Amino acid sequence: MSARVLVGVKRVIDYAVKIRVKPDHTGVVTDGVKHSMNPFCEIAVEEAVKLKEKKLIKEVVAVSCGPQQVQETIRTALAMGADRGIHVEVSGKDYETLGPLQVSKILAALAKKEEASLIILGKQAIDDDCNQTGQMTAALLDWPQGTFASELAFEADKLKVVREIDGGLETIKIKLPAVVTADLRLNTPRYATLPNIMKAKKKKIAMVKPADLGVDVSSRLEVLKVDEPPTRQAGVKVETVEDLVGKLKEAGRV
Repeated sequence: MSARVLVGVKRVIDYAVKIRVKPDHTGVVTDGVKHSMNPFCEIAVEEAVKLKEKKLIKEVVAVSCGPQQVQETIRTALAMGADRGIHVEVSGKDYETLGPLQVSKILAALAKKEEASLIILGKQAIDDDCNQTGQMTAALLDWPQGTFASELAFEADKLKVVREIDGGLETIKIKLPAVVTADLRLNTPRYATLPNIMKAKKKKIAMVKPADLGVDVSSRLEVLKVDEPPTRQAGVKVETVEDLVGKLKEAGRV
């Protein structure tokens, strides 16, 4: 199959790092903090590479938006098996305010430019937990979407997507081109081997700017303040139900 797949890969603060709020409450501390690929994006890359290994698609293109450091994230995707990368250069204030809508516009423009048949994204990023980029990208392209995917399968000219929903699983069939967002149980991402990490250094990463794609990345949202969650107060043990009721009355809960 001659299909080309775009995979979004986001650079986020590593999941094992304790998040600290800046003293001025304008955001979280990112300087000197370990970053890695968003775990759901890893699942998206793995699924795209598996589709290529099954010869169901022709090429996997990893896309990331941000400053120079996001090239490390793209290289990770290339080491996992992606064929080439696209670095959309966004820095400074534009990067700080970059949100799902701006990224969706970039992905939609790239999908048209690259003549992609499928876009696979993580269902959400662990830094902002927005869960919006896939849906917005599908809307901008007017493509079918299969979100929260736990299973993918090609059936003739359609894509069967098993979706995780509140009530269990839902199976849908959508026509290509389409947008899919990966859920946790879609697969287990592979570890990049040393030989593949070395090969990834030779793979091409194209550099583009949002303006080259006709995209305005200015944001209409303003973050007023970022605070840490309130510290949870220690609990109290009681011996009897009467003691419990008494404590609740003292606290004005009953």
